Amino acid sequence: MTENSSSMPKIADWWPKTSDKNAPWEANPWVVAGPCSAETEEQLRETATAVYHKGIRTIRAGVWKPRTRPDSFEGIGEEALVWLSDLKKDLDIRTATEVATPEHVELALKHGVDILWIGARSTVNPFTVQAIAEALRGVDKPVLVKNPINPDLTLWIGALERLIRCGATKLGAIHRGFSSFQKTRFRNVPMWKIPIELKRLWPELPLMADPSHIGGDRSMIADISQVALDLNYDGLMIETHRDPDHAWSDAKQQVTPDALQEILQGLKVRKPAAEDAGFTSLLEELREQIDHADQEILEAMARRMSLVQRIGEYKKTNNVAVLQIERWKEIFHSRQEWAEALHLNKDFVAEFYRMMHQESIRRQTNLMTDDETSGENTD
Repeated sequence: MTENSSSMPKIADWWPKTSDKNAPWEANPWVVAGPCSAETEEQLRETATAVYHKGIRTIRAGVWKPRTRPDSFEGIGEEALVWLSDLKKDLDIRTATEVATPEHVELALKHGVDILWIGARSTVNPFTVQAIAEALRGVDKPVLVKNPINPDLTLWIGALERLIRCGATKLGAIHRGFSSFQKTRFRNVPMWKIPIELKRLWPELPLMADPSHIGGDRSMIADISQVALDLNYDGLMIETHRDPDHAWSDAKQQVTPDALQEILQGLKVRKPAAEDAGFTSLLEELREQIDHADQEILEAMARRMSLVQRIGEYKKTNNVAVLQIERWKEIFHSRQEWAEALHLNKDFVAEFYRMMHQESIRRQTNLMTDDETSGENTD
C-alpha cells in the first residue's frame, strides 16, 4: 500500500450530505442510529420512526448477530430485512446493516439495503473479507469496514484493499475500539493512535466512530463522541433503542431516541481550519517553535544513543551482561518522577522510555555479537 493511494474514493464522491436544516446531523457529521438488533417489526418501526423525527436519515439495525455463544440472540435474519424495506416505503431514510457472509450480501441487496458494513469479527479474517468482497463485485453500494477486534492496522487496511480490488469505490471505515486483556473502563479500548494512523495513510477515507461499542455503556457515549469530533472524524454510529434496558442484545450501551438527541445537541463540531488571519499566523509561529523543539529532542536522543554505544563497548570489553535490571528499574521510576515535576503525563513518559530502553538493548546486543540484525527482536 502506498501512502498516496489514488484508488481511495474522496469523501465528496458519496459521503451523505443534506440541505435539510431540520436534519443537521445527516452531514456534519453523518450520524447513523438505530437498534443493535431488529427484534420485532414493532420495535424496529417505533425506534426508527422516533430516530427519524430527531433528524436522522440513516437507520442501522443488526439482522444477523455474530455472538460469542450460540445460546445468545443471533438476529431475526431475512424477515428483518423485509421490515427495513417496508420502513423505506414510509420514511425518507437510508438503511444499513452488517453482513458477514456472501449469502448475507445477496439477501441484503435483494431487499434494498442501502449501506453495508463489515463487522470487527469478520474484518479479522481475510478469508471472510475476501468472500464478502467477491460477493460485492460489480455492486455500487457504500461499504463501511469496522476495525478488527485486535489492534492490527494492517488487517484493517487489508480488508479495505480487498474491497477495492473487487471494484468497491464507496468505502468508509468505522472505529469501534479494540479488545484488550487489560481491564479498562472501556468495553473496547479506543487506541486512538490506530485510526489516526489510518487517516494519515488514507486522508480521503471517511472515518466514523462507534462510541456504543467503544464504551459499552450509554453513559460514555457523549464523551467518546466528542473526542471523535475533536479528532475530525466524519461520522458517528450510535445504537439507539426505544427501550434499551429491555433490548435483546447490548442493552447497556444503547440509548433512547430522546437521549440520542440530547447527546447530539451537546456535541461541538470543530472546524477543520480557522479562517482568521491572526489565528493562522500565530499557529504557524507556534508550529515553527515545535519544529525547533523536535530538532532539539532528536539531537538529545542522538547524544543519548552515543552514550549507550560507549557503555555497550565497555560491557563487551569487560564481559558484562547487556541487561542491567536494577539500572533499568532506576531509570524507569526516576524518569516518571521527573515527568511529574515537569507536569508531563508519567504514563506517556514511561512508554517512551520503554521504547528507548528496547532500542538501547538492541544496539548493545548487536555490538556484543558483531551482528547488525541479531538483536532486533530483543525485549
